[in-house]
Amino acid sequence: MIVYVKGILADITAESAVVDVGGIGYEVLMPARHLNQLPPIGADVKIYTYMQVKEDDQKLFGFLDKEDLAVYKKVIAVSGVGPKSALSILSHLSASELHFAVVSGDAKVIAKAQGIGRKTAEKIVLELKDQFDSDDLLAAVGMSGTQVTAGAPSDEMSEAIEALVALGYSASDALKAVRGIEGAQEMDVEELIRQALAQFM
Repeated sequence: MIVYVKGILADITAESAVVDVGGIGYEVLMPARHLNQLPPIGADVKIYTYMQVKEDDQKLFGFLDKEDLAVYKKVIAVSGVGPKSALSILSHLSASELHFAVVSGDAKVIAKAQGIGRKTAEKIVLELKDQFDSDDLLAAVGMSGTQVTAGAPSDEMSEAIEALVALGYSASDALKAVRGIEGAQEMDVEELIRQALAQFM
């Protein structure tokens, strides 16, 4: 099993990165978000990987951080969800956003991923909900992309998200709006809601 590849970034395609490790080029299929975060070609890179082995084929799926890889492994464990479908989900949602969608039961946002239908999205929520608890929800609020914001997520941020959901916005949209507010950790609930609503207009 190949746990990660570390070497020189040799090429980037629409779906994958090629990493030169000691003169051998490894093609690693990656979510679009992670491909966009890669350094320039020729730079050093480390990609955490999952290896799919079939009788007639082998593929590497990769992520820039362990958290996304861990979530990816949970998604492919859901019956009926293959490695490429899971990659599509994590191209559409970050690990934190998927955490939040599962915990809040927001199958609709998962179904927006390419190739993922409503029934599959609902199955993902059903099968993963027990694996993601409320602590994951709070962690999701404090995460941005693959980077964790400084400090723990505030109670005000959580309350603002709950208020936005009560107003009819999806849990994932509410999370994105609050998480996108600069200096959110220092604001009160009313200000967070005001700035979040402004993003929906």
